[in-house]
Amino acid sequence: MSNDQDTTAEQPMKTLQRVIFPSAQQMDTIPLYVDSGLATGVQLSTMNGSLGSNDSLTSEKRGESSQGAAASSASGSSDAHAEDFIGRRSTLIRAGSRLSFATYFNAFAASYWKRWTTLEEVRLSIQTHGSGTVIVYKSNPRGSLQRVDSRQVSGKQSTAFDLPLKPFGDGGWYWFELVAGTESLVLEQAEWQGADDGREPGRITLEITTLNKPDFCLNNLRSFAENPEVLEHLQEILIVDQGTKKVQDEEDFEEVAARLDGKLRIINQSNLGGSGGFARGMYEAVENGSDYALLLDDDVVVEPESIIRLLTFADMCRKPTIVGGHMFDLYNRSVLHTFGEIVNTYRFQPDQPHQEQVLGHDFLKSNLRSTPWLHRRVDVDYNGWWMDLIPTKVIKDIGLSLPVFIKWDDAEYGLRAKRAGYHTVSLPGAAVWHVSWIDKDDLVGWQAYFHIRNRIIAALLHSPYDRGGRLLRESSYADVKHLISMQYFTEAGRIMALRDVLAGPDQLHEIQPQRLPEIRALMKQYPDAQFAEDIESFPEPRMDKPPRNGRGFSAPSYRTLVPWALKTVTKQLVRPVDPALKDHPQAHIAHQDNRWWRMSQFDSALVSNAEGTAVSWYQREPDQLRNKLVEATRLHARILRDWPKLREQYREAAERITSFEAWQKTFEKHTDSQLTR
Repeated sequence: MSNDQDTTAEQPMKTLQRVIFPSAQQMDTIPLYVDSGLATGVQLSTMNGSLGSNDSLTSEKRGESSQGAAASSASGSSDAHAEDFIGRRSTLIRAGSRLSFATYFNAFAASYWKRWTTLEEVRLSIQTHGSGTVIVYKSNPRGSLQRVDSRQVSGKQSTAFDLPLKPFGDGGWYWFELVAGTESLVLEQAEWQGADDGREPGRITLEITTLNKPDFCLNNLRSFAENPEVLEHLQEILIVDQGTKKVQDEEDFEEVAARLDGKLRIINQSNLGGSGGFARGMYEAVENGSDYALLLDDDVVVEPESIIRLLTFADMCRKPTIVGGHMFDLYNRSVLHTFGEIVNTYRFQPDQPHQEQVLGHDFLKSNLRSTPWLHRRVDVDYNGWWMDLIPTKVIKDIGLSLPVFIKWDDAEYGLRAKRAGYHTVSLPGAAVWHVSWIDKDDLVGWQAYFHIRNRIIAALLHSPYDRGGRLLRESSYADVKHLISMQYFTEAGRIMALRDVLAGPDQLHEIQPQRLPEIRALMKQYPDAQFAEDIESFPEPRMDKPPRNGRGFSAPSYRTLVPWALKTVTKQLVRPVDPALKDHPQAHIAHQDNRWWRMSQFDSALVSNAEGTAVSWYQREPDQLRNKLVEATRLHARILRDWPKLREQYREAAERITSFEAWQKTFEKHTDSQLTR
């Protein structure tokens, strides 16, 4: 299974994935690159694959708490030494120490290559200097770890292991570990290789859609300039700038642009949202003859190696495949947002493919070896457009993004591609860092309009259920929650969304740049949408009579929910508001406490926003509750009644409104200027 370098030249090989180390600016991400823990993994039962008896929880109750228990024995009991990193590809292993590469960025996700590509085996090629041992491991879908092979090394040596992919049908990884002898051992470089089919790598148009985040854009441009291996695969770097703070006006722009080999182009266009910006990137990638469009969010930090990995994987897929990267938390960089998502078509909302998956998994607390569910391959419906590589063959076949501004554009595109026979893969080892959803609340405020409108449109296009399953029922529940929480601006946006759904698909291009300014204009009418950064701008909260007789707050149970909601709505409709509460709020509510079952007990409250940067004043208004609840109920009933007709309208129009011709007219109308550097 192993062989020396002189035998590796027998067949041409290509690099699939290089072993890398964090850059100097990313030392808080070390657990994603190397693992210095001493244990090989969590103990699984040899009878049924469940967690062993020494673990505190059974496999059925496995979750973040059990991961924490496992991590205490399997995660790093000693720290990796950042000062030992020699560069992006080389590190020193101190005498007597052991270093594992069973990590997110350096283990090899064998099951993904087995399932989606033409590869039948992979070669691990390692170059070392010094004495020690190389040990190769693999895992199965249950997370059970197995020693594959080992080899002693000394002096300056190249070592290779040929490893079959056949056992990885449903999951599993390969990785290696280095153990230094009595003296230190240097890993000069290592990479995972596959048979070279002789084809040239595809060409990428890398597109970033931005709105007033020029600093993020410039930092990512610097990163591309500093990584020539990435830059050589880019046919064009396209920034679609839809903001008022222009990237080209940044102080260092000219200096950074000059280092990009003339590949940078900026298109200044009206704010057409993410879907308008990303559709532009797809359009231009096809027009300039690229093989792929790589869509990137503007407010991300990119691991540059991810771009090469996405391209290599996509090039080797059996048929054109959308390949996306994962998203880590920008503010807690060892935390993975999600390992992959599907659309629950009954509720029509994002979901996880496997019940044991955990949102917000922290690799610092529970490494790859000690987290069984990470070893099961996750097959997805779509990938977020924070980082997504789309073959232009797919774009030519199924069209561009749905013109929905923001929200559900990426999920709808993945479902559309799947219907046309194209799969999406969320590839481990390729990722960006982005602000996680836990630090946002886009179900409240101006984005609520886009959430519900686009969710219903996507369901009309793709739901297999006669009237969208539970979608409209849950949407009606959301109306009640927003209204009893005094979120009248949010509900005004939702009502506008329902009307726009009923207005049909052919107006979507026309209203693309209009709705956001119109929704923002509504903010002046609603106190809950007017924010102040200084809480002292508001009167001091005063509670004359605490709600619920001082018993505190708790959510109603599933059994009592309906009678509780009816009682609460009735009480809010008939109970007059104390005029004194127009002069002072009853309390200041932190964002994490802004829950419908708590807010429904107040008549007036100051509420912090999700970012913690500002406060607004919620005030109960029975007329707002009455009028908006009646209108929302009427519109939901009409959509439910007209669902078959609406579904036919939207499905008939889908190809037309996502076509190159339709988008070209929109781009021509809303393009301000183009700049090439």
